[in-house]
Amino acid sequence: MHRLRRECPWDAEQTHRSLVTYLVEETGEVVDAIETGDDTDLREELGDLLLQVYFHSEIASQEGRFTLDDVAAGVADKLIVRHPYVFGDGELPQDLEVSWEARKRAEKGRTGALEGIPQSLSVVARAAKVASRARKHHVPIDLPAEPITAEEAGRGILELVLRAQASGVDPDQAARDALRALEAEVRSADTGAGER
Repeated sequence: MHRLRRECPWDAEQTHRSLVTYLVEETGEVVDAIETGDDTDLREELGDLLLQVYFHSEIASQEGRFTLDDVAAGVADKLIVRHPYVFGDGELPQDLEVSWEARKRAEKGRTGALEGIPQSLSVVARAAKVASRARKHHVPIDLPAEPITAEEAGRGILELVLRAQASGVDPDQAARDALRALEAEVRSADTGAGER
């Protein structure tokens, strides 16, 4: 990466922002390799994704901000802090996901259940994350909890998309509007929950 940034005109002119599309694309290719590929595909796509980490780290390093070693040390430190029952003398929590969220929330100084959820997630991924956070943070709202299989969920989502399209409704926009309403409900209830 040092040499590419010096000697390749395309690599030299890239910025964090100009590389976002490649980061998203490479992440999608890793998902494809996991779901439909083999180990050769997965190894290659993980390498391409790792290249993005190197590239962004090199840009930051050249700007004097941080290095690849800083990135690696940061994630190692984070894993140690978030696993006191592995790397320390902490007891294994009853609910690993809830305790992970609590440690993460305290570490980042978050005051709301929805803080830190990326806005750029797809509406389905973001909705799942909002529901997960609301449950893990015990936000007092009613969320559906009836069991459903992966096949039923997939067919149901696809059927709603097809029905919306046939009705002239933009399914993505409709889902984003509904998600904004859910997020507002979670934030309102979470504010009250924080006073408990």
